Amino acid sequence: MVLSPFAALPAAGWLASRGGRLGRLPALIPAALTVYFAYTLWLVGAGGPFTVTGAWAPALDLSLSFRFDGLSTLFATLIAGAGTLITIYAREYLDAHPHVGRFHVVLFAFMGSMLGVVLSDNLIVLFVFWELTGFTSYLLIGFEHERPEARRAATQALIVTGGGGLALLAAALLLADVRGTALLSELVSGGPLTGHPLYGGIAALVLLAAFTKSAQFPFHFWLPNAMEAPTPVSAYLHSATMVKAGIYLVARTTPLLGGTDMWTGTIAAAAAITLTIGALRALSETDLKRVLAYSTISALGILMLLFGIGTPTAVTAGLIYLLAHACYKGALFLVAGAVDHETGTRNVAVLGGLRRTMPLTALGAALAAGSMAGLPLFLGFVAKEQLYESVMLARVPGFGTAVLVSLAVAASMCLGGAGLIAGLVPFRGDAAPSPAAHDAPPAMWIGPLVLGAMGVVLGVMPALAAGPIALASEVVTGTRSAIPLTVWHGFTPTLGLSALTVLGSVALFAGRARLWRLQWPASLRVEPLYSFTLAGLDGLSRRVAPAMQSGSLRSYVLIVIVTAIALVTFALATGPALPMQRRETPIELHDAALAVLIVGGALSAVLARSSIAAALSLGSVGYGVAVLYALLGAPDLAMTQFAVETLTVVIFVLVFYRLRGFADLSPRWVKTRDALVAAAAGVLVTTLVLYVGASGTTSRLADYYAAAAPRLAHGLNVVNVILVDFRGFDTLGEITVLVTVAIGVRALLLIGGERRP
Repeated sequence: MVLSPFAALPAAGWLASRGGRLGRLPALIPAALTVYFAYTLWLVGAGGPFTVTGAWAPALDLSLSFRFDGLSTLFATLIAGAGTLITIYAREYLDAHPHVGRFHVVLFAFMGSMLGVVLSDNLIVLFVFWELTGFTSYLLIGFEHERPEARRAATQALIVTGGGGLALLAAALLLADVRGTALLSELVSGGPLTGHPLYGGIAALVLLAAFTKSAQFPFHFWLPNAMEAPTPVSAYLHSATMVKAGIYLVARTTPLLGGTDMWTGTIAAAAAITLTIGALRALSETDLKRVLAYSTISALGILMLLFGIGTPTAVTAGLIYLLAHACYKGALFLVAGAVDHETGTRNVAVLGGLRRTMPLTALGAALAAGSMAGLPLFLGFVAKEQLYESVMLARVPGFGTAVLVSLAVAASMCLGGAGLIAGLVPFRGDAAPSPAAHDAPPAMWIGPLVLGAMGVVLGVMPALAAGPIALASEVVTGTRSAIPLTVWHGFTPTLGLSALTVLGSVALFAGRARLWRLQWPASLRVEPLYSFTLAGLDGLSRRVAPAMQSGSLRSYVLIVIVTAIALVTFALATGPALPMQRRETPIELHDAALAVLIVGGALSAVLARSSIAAALSLGSVGYGVAVLYALLGAPDLAMTQFAVETLTVVIFVLVFYRLRGFADLSPRWVKTRDALVAAAAGVLVTTLVLYVGASGTTSRLADYYAAAAPRLAHGLNVVNVILVDFRGFDTLGEITVLVTVAIGVRALLLIGGERRP
């Protein structure tokens, strides 16, 4: 079930491209998943968490291990449920697009990747799905790839979130090394890691991954630019799912890494800046999608702050806020797409009067705006009350209670004003921007109505969400939350703050025209730093690449050999001393004569002044090695060596006969450098061989091949069995290379013959 979206890729793409009733069928897959995960959530509540494991790469101790607990299953239900509405919406929104089938293929791949992220119990597998979300979001953001803006935004999102993905991989490997397991359930059961020397580095890497994915300062700039994507992508990726992956990662790793001043303080600092920047920028934008994008950044900052605090009250508030945000923000994104689809513009400064021509869309927008503004009887009101209650009780390093409360209230006012602007302004008034505007097709107003209605139902009866919220909170905090989710808490300071927030939101909504004239200071923009960094890397590569990629084969060989010499020498010099044993091998006269012949042939090849002499000298080296094989009891190798050397010498002579003789082309310092590198390589290889010969280790492969050759390959000649059976593909590859080279040489000779007069 977790991997079913990947299995459904071909069918989803083909059905969506057919149109009509067939085009609606792909939505049945996420709908079925929604029912399945909702049922699984009930199973978890009744019987506790459980894990499903399948083999993947046993030799690497990797398994497809999926854990179903309150947190993962709640996220999975949210992903599948939102995916159902987005699939229905996208088919109608992209009805005339020639690549609607391709869009659905990538959309389902993203859905499966997100399910893998939230359900994976193995950190390495989680990283794989994490990177898949980045890759598929790149394809979705850049779906309209003919436009440079879409390509630029997709690349930016991929670079920023991909960098965080590498940090997650490093953290996963460190955790697996420290605890001896990559399973999250086992890592958490081992207790907090806060006392380990590597705790600071691991926590920093995890937070870097979470901050980049969830658009936290200073990585928040990629999210507004990603609004170049089609509206279904913005609604799904950038409000309900992908940007919540970083929030999920923080929540999942809190039992392991949370509870310290470093963890809480770092998250609180980044979140405070993020929620402030996002809230202020949302009020200065006139493009509907950018208004919603910046308000999403602010909401993500609030969520990160709540999960960073990590108390049961804060985690409960974070979960209810996450659910409310997915409902109202997803609805408003879909409304923005419907308005753009029917009127051709998203400029909220010129829109108005659409309630008469788009009544059902207007109803969904009004419900979502009421929830985002935190009005009573909406889920957003319950989430806001829980937010204020949490920050009033929180103790965050570097932040006083008054500061946290002020930030939360101010951000909520701005978000409420932005919600009213996005949900009410296009539909109020008398003037409509286009007389031809009409209500969107049912597939495009079903989503906003369903999400808006959910905000009302859960706002009136928040106890319906209490059970799943408590199960998810228990995973993060380790204790079952007894915090009641009710609409009325009495006349409390929290209620006073809520009333103040509503008044502030209405005031900001009323003064929206003045806010639109404000310009965001260029000095507060972070994106130029990203552009400057990329430009610096490009400049560095333009300087380094020509030297490193010169097109000279001998330069490449020189770099590889020098690098290998440096690394191996450093390892030998700084590593532990290898165990040494005194071992002596008697040297016979013919052994010494062969050694002299081989060394003499090598020196003769280096000093030769003609190509023929060099080829014959190399042949003497090969024949000497072949005789050595024969003397050491390996006749098969000796015969092979004789055959190869004979063929090689013949080919070399035939080819070099037609070429000019050697000439002095390199200066003396180059020859000296090459001689020193060659001598160093020879000394290093000799040292390694002596170490191996004196270490007293025995070969396990020799015994294995000797025992397996007659049993598995039915051959008594072990060397032949190795070449033909155990390393058959290797031998085939070598033969293929030789044949290819021979054909190439023959072609060159024929071409040269045709060109000669």
